[in-house]
Amino acid sequence: MPFVITSACIDVKDGACLGGGCPADCIYEGNRKMYINPDECTECGACAVACPVGAAMIDEMVPDEEQDFIKSEELFFSEVLPGRDEPLGEPGGAAEVGKINADSEFVAAYKK
Repeated sequence: MPFVITSACIDVKDGACLGGGCPADCIYEGNRKMYINPDECTECGACAVACPVGAAMIDEMVPDEEQDFIKSEELFFSEVLPGRDEPLGEPGGAAEVGKINADSEFVAAYKK
């Protein structure tokens, strides 16, 4: 099961998961939060250890009230995001792609 980034990241985006966290380079930056590509995640758990706000966790540990983030994470990569012509898919690394100036519909509308 892949890791997921939940609501604690929204409007925080500390970035610790990027620098010293993810060796697979599968954490992508959206406008409001980071997203883990479920198809690129190697399930090493480095993101969860590095995240100072506890937003990154394995999907089977996501609390009931945060379950929508699992689907939102998938949709960020499989649906056409605002301002883009095609889904992000599996670009093979976040560093080369850079910041994605969009969020999943769920996260864009999420009220903290």
